[in-house]
Amino acid sequence: MAEPIMVRKKRTGTGESSGEASGAPGQGSSQPAERAPPQQHQQHGGGRGWVPQQGGRGGGQHLGRGGQYQGQGGPAAHRPGGPPEYQQREYQGRGGPPEYQQRDYQGRGGPRPRGGGMPQPSYGGHMGGRGGHNVPPGQSRTVPELHQAPDVQYQAPVVSPSASGAGSSSQPAAEVSSGQVEQQFQKLDISDQSSTSQAIQPAPASSKSVRFPLRPGMGKCGDRCVVKANHFFAELPDKDLHQYDVTITPEVTSRGVNRAVIAELVKLYRQSHMNGRLPAYDGRKSLYTAGPLPFTSRTFEIALQDEDEGLVGGQATPRRERQFRVVIKYAARADLHHLAMFLAGRQPDAPQEALQVLDIVLRELPTARYSPVSRSFYSPNLGRRQRLGDGLESWRGFYQSIRPTQMGLSLNIDMSSTAFIEPLPVIEFVAQLLCRDISVRPLTDSDRVKIKKALRGVKVEVTHRGNMRRKYRISGLTSQATRELSFPVDDRGTVKTVVQYFLETYGFNIQHTTLPCLQVGNQQRPNYLPMEVCKIVEGQRYSKRLNEKQITALLKVTCQRPQEREKDILQTVHHNAYYEDPYAQEFGIKIDEQLASVEARVLPPPRLKYHDSGREKDVLPRVGQWNMMNKKMVNGGRVGHWACINFSRNVQDNAAKVFCHELAIMCQISGMNFAPEPVLPVLSARPEHVERALKARYHDAMNASKPPGKELDLLIVILPDNNGSLYGDLKRICETELGLVSQCCLTKHVFKMSKQYLANVALKINVKVGGRNTVLVDALARRIRLVTDRPTIIFGADVTHPHPGEDSSPSIAAVVASQDWPEITKYAGLVSAQAHRQELIQDLFKVWQDPQRGTVTGGMIKELLISFKRATGQKPQRIIFYRDGVSEGQFYQVLLFELDAIRKACASLEPNYQPPVTFVVVQKRHHTRLFANNHNDQRTVDRSGNILPGTVVDSKICHPTEFDFYLCSHAGIQGTSRPAHYHVLWDENKFTADELQTLTNNLCYTYARCTRSVSIVPPAYYAHLAAFRARFYMEPDTSDSGSVASGARGGPPQGGPRSSTRFGNVAVRPLPALKENVKRVMFYC
Repeated sequence: MAEPIMVRKKRTGTGESSGEASGAPGQGSSQPAERAPPQQHQQHGGGRGWVPQQGGRGGGQHLGRGGQYQGQGGPAAHRPGGPPEYQQREYQGRGGPPEYQQRDYQGRGGPRPRGGGMPQPSYGGHMGGRGGHNVPPGQSRTVPELHQAPDVQYQAPVVSPSASGAGSSSQPAAEVSSGQVEQQFQKLDISDQSSTSQAIQPAPASSKSVRFPLRPGMGKCGDRCVVKANHFFAELPDKDLHQYDVTITPEVTSRGVNRAVIAELVKLYRQSHMNGRLPAYDGRKSLYTAGPLPFTSRTFEIALQDEDEGLVGGQATPRRERQFRVVIKYAARADLHHLAMFLAGRQPDAPQEALQVLDIVLRELPTARYSPVSRSFYSPNLGRRQRLGDGLESWRGFYQSIRPTQMGLSLNIDMSSTAFIEPLPVIEFVAQLLCRDISVRPLTDSDRVKIKKALRGVKVEVTHRGNMRRKYRISGLTSQATRELSFPVDDRGTVKTVVQYFLETYGFNIQHTTLPCLQVGNQQRPNYLPMEVCKIVEGQRYSKRLNEKQITALLKVTCQRPQEREKDILQTVHHNAYYEDPYAQEFGIKIDEQLASVEARVLPPPRLKYHDSGREKDVLPRVGQWNMMNKKMVNGGRVGHWACINFSRNVQDNAAKVFCHELAIMCQISGMNFAPEPVLPVLSARPEHVERALKARYHDAMNASKPPGKELDLLIVILPDNNGSLYGDLKRICETELGLVSQCCLTKHVFKMSKQYLANVALKINVKVGGRNTVLVDALARRIRLVTDRPTIIFGADVTHPHPGEDSSPSIAAVVASQDWPEITKYAGLVSAQAHRQELIQDLFKVWQDPQRGTVTGGMIKELLISFKRATGQKPQRIIFYRDGVSEGQFYQVLLFELDAIRKACASLEPNYQPPVTFVVVQKRHHTRLFANNHNDQRTVDRSGNILPGTVVDSKICHPTEFDFYLCSHAGIQGTSRPAHYHVLWDENKFTADELQTLTNNLCYTYARCTRSVSIVPPAYYAHLAAFRARFYMEPDTSDSGSVASGARGGPPQGGPRSSTRFGNVAVRPLPALKENVKRVMFYC
């Protein structure tokens, strides 16, 4: 009888625990990263057609054109030296090292659903081990018929250049009223409309009918070179792989216990019952062998000694033996032939089960040797431990994952670090946690809460019994002090105090009798251990949120120059000795010990346009950077009315006045029309009075302005260096209550007042008040194919999730879209709160029933398309969508759901309006690193020792058949640069490799906040900043239960502007709406 071929649903991950702890955003400039607008109830583009109906715009949070002003004032002679580089830490991996990223770049997840349409709803569930989140109930699950829109000829209208020579099409559009939009729209119909008008077809039966675009050939642009990648060739085994289902009774949740059971089974029965085979086990339900076992089903009885001691009435009982019944049953045969076909490009789908088997095999030995965390392994012996503070330390380790690539199977190895709890005596840990000597004064209630939170679930061992180091898991703290605790010691009701018991039984005199005891075991039978007899067991990873100090310490540990990192990776591979690994030998897997040499190309930088009144009218960046010397912003903004509030006690009024004056001069020099004096003198205020101070100054400035009632164009705010919640409170009040655009400056910068810092701040202020800093020369000259030949809108989208432990916080989705064409420099932004850890963006398109208007449509895409039309006077005829933050396991879900929303949003504006879409996923959370072939060749590295900006790789380590590439678009600052990975999931515009790679690289030079190219394409970067800003708008959730779901932005209001809406069965707290004048500018920069 033929054996069944494995077609099984992939189980959640192959790692040992949930993903690694999330770090802080850590992006951007010296100020906290700023963010985009919220909006829940507001209707985005409500109504039908391109003109929003009554109330249709609602609080639609977009930032539109902003004004465009020609930079006047300020001599052009003197300019600050050095590149205004606005980020202290360049955007490398969103919040620091991969070690505390939640999403991790792993395999594409299990086989895609077959014959069943979209996956069923699953809140917080994981898809293919990647934290994929399914479509919540109540959403339309229809997926689009993913046809390719045909090419359409388009005659670009002639646009007269602006006074700056920038060729801006946005300025005249400022005059377009909403009433004219529909009439103009009829005149702008795409020619040959019949060829593009395609109604949305019924959904395909399943995602099996979707194919990601094939690679359209290799790129050829740029200077060819060779780089090394941390990928190691893995020879495909020729063994016959078999899978067996494992059932362990009684069932336990710990993979460690499961592994111990199977390890004992193999030790006892490998030779006698398993034909001498060495199986690989995933720690859950599957076991794999190279060749068949001599049975189809067999039951084994296994005894394990329990490492955790039981306590009865405070007294230890002997360590007990636990009995387990293990049933091993044949399931299927893994087909390596299909994997070989896929690697050769002759089969479209990666056989995930076969890849998973090989991954599990190579994880067996390190899992036994080290502490596994997701796809990484850590040990105190893999590098020096570093204290992080508050009882935590960092452990070094390595990441390992097997991947299908063009060169065949590849083992991706990278260095990583993460936080572990220091194996300290509990008394010492608590002292570090509270930063004081705990014997001096009693614990406060807040101290007890902090200790309980930190220690709950932590495993400790007792130290008062000599070599008998029994282990227990802490469940809580006693409410009473140790000296007040007593318990019955026998059946006759004899009671002893804990202090008395320890003295009589162990001769141990408890010193810290005022401290609470640790509670171990369960609540029904409380068991007590004094803190001073307990020590934290080594090797427990800390999975909660790190504080700023700990993040900084961890970043310092993980920051390695490329040459050092490459050396450590090679040492790790050598130390792992895969050629001696008994599991690799058993399954016939051979790993090369040399880094893969890969052909690469260095793309040329784009020429950037500045204002014609400057001494330098354009610039060609060198090694990813340039500066503002002798240049003026291409469109300087106007700041006529401004004020300053100083919240820093250390900054005197005169110092604040001098700083503001210097900043105003720098803005003038840079090309802005900036009034030299504020409308009111500098106001000093205390941080705790932030709301009162802001509102008072707002009204005073309105009264002092000429004419009276004119609002401030800008508020400059001086903050203490450590300002806690002040920054977030200030942004929320300014942007959602007062309608003020603000620029925050830290005290340390006020005192330093360096020209470079002032130039950086000027760049941010200019885009916040509606100006443009620079544009691509090729954009103005209409030389960017598939962008400047016809009106094109570029979207960026991202979803940020709350930190581990914040179980009731919503995820925040942000979408930005370009609002100028052909310049593609200004981006409007929208944000939305949605269900906790939901990755699909729920509010891209919305339909609801209105009592007066009937069926109404809205959502973020529709709102941004209308905004583009208003700003440029033209409807987008091409869409490029850069989607950040999607793991491989979520590719199909995100594409089907979000492309469908884009299609429906377009169709809701006009029948048959379906501009062709290119959908590109941007990934930073992966572990591929690229190194110079020769670190000593100064022509091939930048000053940090990293590969040159513009380095692109689309061969060897990339996907066997699909359209993806790695692009290192930025110059390194410190550490090892992480290239961005771009994967095209849909392409109706038919980009060639060169066209998309060049466009993406060139856009990285248009980022508004610095004169450097950045590491990911700006629309994706802006979406991240917008989503990060929106967290400041959320009110703290006082309850512990219930998650939040997506607000019905673009949906019907329910009970007023601040009431909760519902998504599925989950209540949502809406974000406050942004004020209209704030929405029109890039306030999040």
